[in-house]
Amino acid sequence: MFGSIGMPELVIILVIALIIFGPRKLPELGKSLGKSIHEFKKASTELQNTLEQEIKLEEQKDERAKTASVPPPAPAEVVDADGTHGQPVSRGESGS
Repeated sequence: MFGSIGMPELVIILVIALIIFGPRKLPELGKSLGKSIHEFKKASTELQNTLEQEIKLEEQKDERAKTASVPPPAPAEVVDADGTHGQPVSRGESGS
């Protein structure tokens, strides 16, 4: 229920709190503790959502960088009839 705190430990804690704070203050303390826990959970959920959004944005930036950094294709080389390499010719141009 509360992690490693069992039922006997929880009863002892409640009895000590009742003795220290009295029956009139105990409901107020419980209410404020409940509000604090609720606010903490809300803040941690918001933080987790923000981190997940930032991670997604970084992944999208990485994907864009990968697609943008792909080099254009190299120009084709012409091999002459005698087996020597001629001058590079860009695609779409003829060799003559």
